Amino acid sequence: MKKTTLAAGAAFLLSGGAVQAADWSDTAISWRYGTRFAEPYNPEHIKKHIFALTHASGYTYGSNYFNVDLLQSDKTDPASLGQSEGAQEAYVVYRHTLDIGALRGSELRYGPVKGVGVTFGFDWNTKNDVGYNSRKRMLVAGPTLMWDVPGFLTTSILLLKESNAPSGAFPPISEVNGRYTYDTHAMLNASWGIPVSERLSFEGYLNFIAAKGRDEVGNGTGAETNLDMTLMYDAGAHFGQPKNRFRVGLEYQFWNNKFGNTRQTTGGAGQRASTPMVRAEYHF
Repeated sequence: MKKTTLAAGAAFLLSGGAVQAADWSDTAISWRYGTRFAEPYNPEHIKKHIFALTHASGYTYGSNYFNVDLLQSDKTDPASLGQSEGAQEAYVVYRHTLDIGALRGSELRYGPVKGVGVTFGFDWNTKNDVGYNSRKRMLVAGPTLMWDVPGFLTTSILLLKESNAPSGAFPPISEVNGRYTYDTHAMLNASWGIPVSERLSFEGYLNFIAAKGRDEVGNGTGAETNLDMTLMYDAGAHFGQPKNRFRVGLEYQFWNNKFGNTRQTTGGAGQRASTPMVRAEYHF
């Protein structure tokens, strides 16, 4: 938890004055739960509770996005040897998008595209599972298009520089400062939040990630697809709360070749997940 707090603080420091001078901001805490999560090489369905802190803000020259997930698995995804509970994971994402039109003082519009930006940021995780003990670090950067739709829709092509330092049963085959680095690879990302009605919103993201070369034990990786979509309802409106203060909804995640692991390398165990979830969130 100390490492997670440090990572969260680093993300806010990176956004610097942009957060302090925000034209708008939204911060939320959330909980979601599902019973059909999967992990590579594990043939069992896994139950997980996921608690999250999310912050988004916009300022004159762009926007910030920060999220930290704290994931608690049940015993079908066991924690490290000597522990009797399920594995625990922290996963941090930070993205900053600079609006090129705002920087140059005039909008960049092309038909349905209302803006062009440059996105950069990082992913960071730590997990205490029995087999792998992930310590992922990833830098991302690339161009972003902002689309003229109700709510928002952005698409990005990002270059990813990813490394890991697993401390479980799968040691790196080549280490630099104790870390294994994958080939630089690309990701196509789409993120959206589209109002369906006054109280209903369709939200989510899609990541299509290219193969990243060989993994720590020399197996080839595969292209990865991660689709997460949510239908959220403004339940707080029934209790006199401000708009979108308290929301509940249904979420669905499809994740194929999770972390680049393929059916060939896992024997068909856990590299693909199809996971319905329930979700609740409070905004402040």
